[in-house]
Amino acid sequence: MIKAAVPSVLRLIGIRYCGSMSGVSLQLSPDRCLFDEPLRLRVSGLSPGQDVSLQTALTDEGGEIFSSLGRYRAGSSGELDLTRSPALEGGSFTGIEPDGPLWALEPRTPLRRLVKKNVQSPIQLRFSLYQDHEPPGPLLASAAQERSFMGEGVTRVPVREGTVRGSLFLPPGLGPFPAIIDLYGTGGGLMEHRASLLASRGFLTMALAYFDYDDLPNNLGGLHLNYFREAVELLMHHPKVNKQGIGVIGLSKGADLAITMASFLPEIKAVVSVSGCNANSFAPIPCDGFVLPCLGFNAEKIKFTEAGEFDFSESMDDPMDPAFEESLIPAERSSAAFLLLSGLDDKNWPSASYSKQLVARLTEHKKDVEAYYYPGAGHLLEPPYFPLCKASNHKLLGMPMLWGGQLRGHAKAQEDVWKKIQTFFSQHLKHNTMQSHL
Repeated sequence: MIKAAVPSVLRLIGIRYCGSMSGVSLQLSPDRCLFDEPLRLRVSGLSPGQDVSLQTALTDEGGEIFSSLGRYRAGSSGELDLTRSPALEGGSFTGIEPDGPLWALEPRTPLRRLVKKNVQSPIQLRFSLYQDHEPPGPLLASAAQERSFMGEGVTRVPVREGTVRGSLFLPPGLGPFPAIIDLYGTGGGLMEHRASLLASRGFLTMALAYFDYDDLPNNLGGLHLNYFREAVELLMHHPKVNKQGIGVIGLSKGADLAITMASFLPEIKAVVSVSGCNANSFAPIPCDGFVLPCLGFNAEKIKFTEAGEFDFSESMDDPMDPAFEESLIPAERSSAAFLLLSGLDDKNWPSASYSKQLVARLTEHKKDVEAYYYPGAGHLLEPPYFPLCKASNHKLLGMPMLWGGQLRGHAKAQEDVWKKIQTFFSQHLKHNTMQSHL
């Protein structure tokens, strides 16, 4: 009777329990969580020293399967605890890596990037434990976990006001909340996964599209500062927004747009640049009474890897070259605080060098700036547990683009980056006037 009651008791406290005819159980804690929460997985009922293989898998919205494999050996009590049990050689990762089954996921098809388009539905993860290592034997136990992008009470509101296109994610409660605009790069369209997770952590966040979405221009040629000004004004007039200032976060091209916004729009009080550039890139931007020129690239310096991937890392013009210095973003005009985050294995462009150049400029003008550089991290620094994407097909270019990154270094960087982003925005945007949304 006591043994039979165990599964229901575990479920009551948020642990997914899986029994099996073999007597082996796989327990996940919790069985439903946000995508950025750590994994807690334990196995009991094994024989002491028994070899097992843990396969983790998910199927994305396009039907692509991402999977990882961890090889383990049970302890003397017949249990595995991923916070203490090391993964052995021969799998997707090694060592004590409790979250390894997540960040080591790889697509079955090369050049596929895990992208979550519909953030209102969770990702379903499947965990399967097999006997032995090579080859894996019979299935011993299995379990599933839901990882969501919208926390309880978070709401999504499509934005189609004036010329502004995007989505607004509102935390539960009355507010006022610190507000953030979220921008992605030259892939275009609307990316919502980071914005929805930020809203789940208490920040009212607008995922802002700026080309190739809805009725926006289908290329970067239509950029104008007034579009981003209109988005800021829309947020500032929202009844749940803390009016003391707006934050903006951008990745890649989105990062230099974020810095540009802060340079010309005084409402911006906090900027996060992820893998960004200190110059306006790829397309000129009409600003207040003048046009900010763009940094270009030298096609002769573009390289291709043996796998045929587009290596753009050395082709960009040098923003410190006097010939291109007019494209430098005048960030010293801004009163905002800046957080710059870069991977040292960025193969898209030299974001760490760009960051150091911007730090020098901002420091010279006594601006509030902090910067961090991550060994082994590539260009696509996403929220924690997104699998590394070293290369993928670029939507705008129509060819495979090299992004860089080493598996473990990139994963650890994403965890630290996510903590620093939240701490930074909390420090510079949250004020005593904000009511708790909890």
